[in-house]
Amino acid sequence: MSIVTKSIVNADAEARYLSPGELDRIKAFVTSGASRLRIAQTLTESRERIVKEAGDKLFQQRPDVVSPGGNAYGEEMTATCLRDMDYYLRLITYGVVAGDVTPIEEIGLVGVREMYKSLGTPIEAVALSVTKMKEVATSLMSADDAAEAGTYFDYVVGAMQ
Repeated sequence: MSIVTKSIVNADAEARYLSPGELDRIKAFVTSGASRLRIAQTLTESRERIVKEAGDKLFQQRPDVVSPGGNAYGEEMTATCLRDMDYYLRLITYGVVAGDVTPIEEIGLVGVREMYKSLGTPIEAVALSVTKMKEVATSLMSADDAAEAGTYFDYVVGAMQ
């Protein structure tokens, strides 16, 4: 839920007008819109590159994942791993556009640790894959955009630990 929607829902629940503080937060949200959309566009347009390069980095750092017995061993399982990475990158773009982590949390992080545990997938490797995507993605952005985008990647990693 965006800051605009949250503010309206909260004010309406209390049958009041938006407060000056809420209006200031909405103004900041609107003002930062161009930046958030630019970041989301970069992530979207570069998604294949981000996932591939981050996957290569992950597999170099964690060869156990792609070795016999690893969760990404074999062509099909490697593709599944990369698909999951793409999924988290997409969730991050949702958060960036919303200017809030709620879409990330509600769509993709509820029960994630339990799911990977039940599959026997080391959650540390999944979190590392998101860290590697952050490295690749932020290298494609200005320092300000990278700092903004980085918070969403960090949120996902933190939720996995």
